[in-house]
Amino acid sequence: MMLGYLLARAGVTLIVLEKHKDFFRDFRGDTLHPSTFQLMDELGLLRSFLKVYHQELQQLKAVYNGKEVTIADFSHLKVAKPILGLMAQWDFLNFLAEKSAPYPGFQLLREAEVTGLIVENERVQGVKAKRPGGEVEIRAGLVVGTDGRSSIVRKLSNLPVINTGAPIDVLWFRLSRKVGDPGQAFGCFDKGRIMILIDRGDYWQCAYIIVKEGFQEIQARGMEGFHRELAEVAPFIQDRVSELAGWGMISLLSVSIDYLEQWYAEGLLCIGDAAHSMSPIGGVGINLAIQDAVATANILYRPLLEKRKITLSMLKKIQDRRAFPARIVQKMQVFIQNGIMQRKTNIRLQKRLPLFLRLLKRFPILRRIPARFVGMGIRPEHIRFPHGDPK
Repeated sequence: MMLGYLLARAGVTLIVLEKHKDFFRDFRGDTLHPSTFQLMDELGLLRSFLKVYHQELQQLKAVYNGKEVTIADFSHLKVAKPILGLMAQWDFLNFLAEKSAPYPGFQLLREAEVTGLIVENERVQGVKAKRPGGEVEIRAGLVVGTDGRSSIVRKLSNLPVINTGAPIDVLWFRLSRKVGDPGQAFGCFDKGRIMILIDRGDYWQCAYIIVKEGFQEIQARGMEGFHRELAEVAPFIQDRVSELAGWGMISLLSVSIDYLEQWYAEGLLCIGDAAHSMSPIGGVGINLAIQDAVATANILYRPLLEKRKITLSMLKKIQDRRAFPARIVQKMQVFIQNGIMQRKTNIRLQKRLPLFLRLLKRFPILRRIPARFVGMGIRPEHIRFPHGDPK
């Protein structure tokens, strides 16, 4: 959606295919970093964007074995909006759809599930898509796979995938939010166990991190045992854990970290999670995908506008620009995940505050480091092309 908006605003004609009738999916990222708010400001959208319901955090906090620790302080970043924002992704996507619609070159095709690539003369020339009225063919000078970690475009392209592994999975569920609860999203760390709680107004969206393929073991211990476990990690929810009346109310999200060795082929490009699937740790996935979209628009808007053939060298520039930031973040996520698993199995480590958190607690100025790394990322992108209002 971001790439579609940017290219349409630059004057390019394009179609965005969305598999479903709407954008409402519960298993999508909510975390918007200062880098994303900065891009909205550069596009002149920040004022209207801030009217969409969201929560704003200037500091990122966690509760570790009952002790509150401030991990990052975004207030020192020199950007238009130095905050971490929590916005339901369906609201974000609807906002982009609304802003894109007036541009004559933009078309959003809903209920259009990609089922195949059109390949002629060893070049991707478009896609086949299943629609309510039957299969359709859509031809284009470039196909961009932006369909996430389970990307059908990536699968159909046969581009080689490198899997770096992920030792965790996530249990995803809701619990009611009550008066007197903490006033922001935060993480709870208790004896090697982690739960992230996202404020969605009248309920908490909860993400409970477990050992890879460990859900069956949790189920074997029974629902009451799971209730006790959750109450130990986040004591303030102990009066409502019984709202989880059955395992059907809990979704298992399989975490993977992988990347394409090469993001592109003749007539085809993958970006975002389709090119480099991220762990949910740090909430970086959506923001990296947006950065990919900006880099893609910066590099390709002119040849697309001039209807020139998109060459492999053009697509290589995008990977050369964005692969390094993605791989650094993935390596950091693997490091953190391995540390989580080590603490889960080491009783001595579970009781101690990690050195990094001890330093953050003792020297507040150090909180600017994770704020910069998480909030802006490596090699942040900026709008590098002319853009105007729809005619």
